[in-house]
Amino acid sequence: EAADEINKKATTEYVKQERVDEIERATNHDIGALMKALEEVCDNGAGEYVHYGSTSNDIIDSSQSLQLKDSIEIIREKIIKLMQILIDLAQEHKNTVTIGRTHGQHALPTTYGMKFAIYIDELTRQLERLDLTKEHVCVGMMTGAVGTTAALGETGYDIHMRVSEILGLNPVHISNQVVQRDNHAEYVMTLANLCSTLEKMALEVRNLQRTELSEVGEKFDPEKQMGSSTMPHKRNPITGERICGVARVVKSYVNAALQNNPLWHERDLTNSSCERIILPESAILTDYILNLSIKLFSKLDFYEENIERNLNASNGLVMAERFMSKLTQKGMGRQSAYALVRRCAMDAYAENTGLREMVSKQDEILKYMSMEEIDETLDPHTYLGSSSKFVDNVIEYAQKFME
Repeated sequence: EAADEINKKATTEYVKQERVDEIERATNHDIGALMKALEEVCDNGAGEYVHYGSTSNDIIDSSQSLQLKDSIEIIREKIIKLMQILIDLAQEHKNTVTIGRTHGQHALPTTYGMKFAIYIDELTRQLERLDLTKEHVCVGMMTGAVGTTAALGETGYDIHMRVSEILGLNPVHISNQVVQRDNHAEYVMTLANLCSTLEKMALEVRNLQRTELSEVGEKFDPEKQMGSSTMPHKRNPITGERICGVARVVKSYVNAALQNNPLWHERDLTNSSCERIILPESAILTDYILNLSIKLFSKLDFYEENIERNLNASNGLVMAERFMSKLTQKGMGRQSAYALVRRCAMDAYAENTGLREMVSKQDEILKYMSMEEIDETLDPHTYLGSSSKFVDNVIEYAQKFME
């Protein structure tokens, strides 16, 4: 009867926030105030049994687990939405050839399909991490002041298991007064890792939107949107910049989350005030960054003429690797081919001309290759290896996690 009465009155219909706040101002204990307010509204002496056998963190950690579980499900849903946008982009631009850059320098041809597939694959791993984090952090407990369930007597362990079952949580394997904070640190680290992926994606768009490159760009409304208060021509990548800026905040919470793990003995309270900031803010800001990322990648502009211009900006020098390989296939030693093509490339840099002009002067090269073969070898659109296969495989694998 007491349990039924407590269960009936344990709602905001009966327990008012104003009364809880009033009691807490006197007691300086939040859960104690909540228990007192609940006790007051229970009839027939049932209030005497409120909080029997439990400790504050049985309530706090279990309810927090429900909140974290909800947040993970929301974030997971939005990751999948973003992944579908990226899959559509990867399929649409699977054969859009662009120049790959390493160390900020032109390297070899790649495709926009490859770029988007890399993001898809990374987000797939983030989904896996999020699912594992959910398993670790979303746990329930009813184990008492030091984790032994002593106050609940011989049925303590069974009560602990039953409470977790009712809440739809995995029962914590073992606790002291709290669920161990390596779990909560993992939660923050997982969100920070996800945000670092979203930051990387946004940073690439920002760089590709630079005036000198201008290959892709954020959607811009020229009729309404302003880029600058003083420079009328500006079209700044503000969505990408916002993603990168807010991601820094989420990543900064990782250190605080790790500091919360080493508590004194069976627990102290140093984690509590910190977590009231970093846990909700990590979730809210990650959700915000995901919303911005969905907005950014669902409305990307592609400037294909500039993509092609940049692909050919080196006058064929980016095809030096392929040229070296072709000479090797024709019978020249690999090291000799490397040295010869390298010399041609360095001369092309010095004379501000193209690789074709340099290699066509080399009798040693012309012994192995005709001019027609040279031109075919220097075509960047046909040096893409297995890129298309990689894109297809990534999409197929990712879709298994999106179901």
